Amino acid sequence: MGMWIYMLVMVLLLPAVMIGIGHLLMHRPPRGINWIYGYRTSRSMASQDAWDFAHRFFGRRCRKMGWWLVLPSAAAMLPLLGKSEDAIGTAGIVLISIQLAVFFAPIVSTERALARNFDKHGVRKP
Repeated sequence: MGMWIYMLVMVLLLPAVMIGIGHLLMHRPPRGINWIYGYRTSRSMASQDAWDFAHRFFGRRCRKMGWWLVLPSAAAMLPLLGKSEDAIGTAGIVLISIQLAVFFAPIVSTERALARNFDKHGVRKP
């Protein structure tokens, strides 16, 4: 039972982090372009307008994807209750690997949205 609880917590950790990062970037984004904190890509750092847009967009997407991962991740762990530690560990690693792949989806969609809305210099397209 202890291994199952541990792996459940580990499986829910990445969705919780995504929700937290999304909330933080939506409600308390970095005010100015910087190299320390925030959604830092060359496209997002091209202008203050692109920077602000990227944080709002990425924050919303990241939070949404985090919430979408919570229930399926927890549900996938339920059939493993009472199984061997090896089965629980293997399933946990598979689930976390899938979550990591999903973690990059908001980055891809944010870069696409930036390309649709801004030129390479960070000027908003008409």
